[in-house]
Amino acid sequence: MIGKKIRLERIIDRNSRRTVIIPMDHGVTVGPIAGLADMRSAVSKVVAGGANAVLMHKGVPRFCHRGEGKDVGLIIHLSGGTSMSPDPNAKELVCTVEEAIKIGADSVSVHINLGADTDKEMLRQLGYIGERCYEWQMPLLAMMYTRGPKIENEYDVGNVKHAARVAAELGADIVKVVYTGTIESFAEVVEGCPVPIVIAGGEKMESDEDIFQMVEDALAAGAAGVSVGRNAFQHKNPTKMVQSLSKMVHEGASVEEAVGLLKP
Repeated sequence: MIGKKIRLERIIDRNSRRTVIIPMDHGVTVGPIAGLADMRSAVSKVVAGGANAVLMHKGVPRFCHRGEGKDVGLIIHLSGGTSMSPDPNAKELVCTVEEAIKIGADSVSVHINLGADTDKEMLRQLGYIGERCYEWQMPLLAMMYTRGPKIENEYDVGNVKHAARVAAELGADIVKVVYTGTIESFAEVVEGCPVPIVIAGGEKMESDEDIFQMVEDALAAGAAGVSVGRNAFQHKNPTKMVQSLSKMVHEGASVEEAVGLLKP
């Protein structure tokens, strides 16, 4: 498993054993939203803030590879689906592990919506990609959500800890889930998952304090970091926002200290 270990060190900090991942795969789902129209600039801003990795679809590195500045881990997203689909919860594989290797990826990711009408197909995808990642020693990040007809509350701790456990048991090396709202409830999610867990940033929040408080609480519950997209790249100062998140994740900065770092 030395290949996975080496690649994971490009995603997860060796010293803190935590990570700050900036997902930038939104273009396939909803188009070139604010903050991602110019991908080269967007990547440069979050890397300057200290992101450990950026996550994107396979075509993006061809037009946003910077060739300068600090290095950053590259996660290639293998799942796709658009908001125009009759079933936006259905995700299809649009890239292979082998393609990601050719692109230069340090890790790959898949998106699974448990509870969706097509969740059996997505589970099959997760199992298949888990096998290919083992074959090629490629770390796998599984984005696990509970969405669909049977799901009344996707933040329910029972749903979230079940989803996290599914990912771990089917081969994920890192699991991304939503934060369940309290330190106590999220500690249950962490306890039930034998691989590192990162929290999703979710929709753009009303205040910086809100995102920082969520991060502080998730870390207190045992999270291994964050995967924050819109709350980072759509911030008025993405570099400072990512810097603040990095200080919290890797150095234990408080909410107050993180807010202070955003000041001019």
